[in-house]
Amino acid sequence: MPVTKSAIARMKTNEIANERRATQLSKERTAVKKFKKAVQDKADNAEELLRAASSAIDRACSKGLIKKNKASRDKSRLSAMLNK
Repeated sequence: MPVTKSAIARMKTNEIANERRATQLSKERTAVKKFKKAVQDKADNAEELLRAASSAIDRACSKGLIKKNKASRDKSRLSAMLNK
């Protein structure tokens, strides 16, 4: 456990930031899963879900949750899935 006042405050800040990161990453993963399921089921709204997933990936990348290259790779793979 932290002893100094600043360390205690930093611990609280870190907990809040970790919750925020987890929420954002969860939203990104959920959007990707919805898109993959729509492609698998050959749903009509797959293109719309691709846009939503790409947007979620971009948001996660801009917040530093995933690296730029991973975001690019994921979006590429998702669009390849749609075009198959």
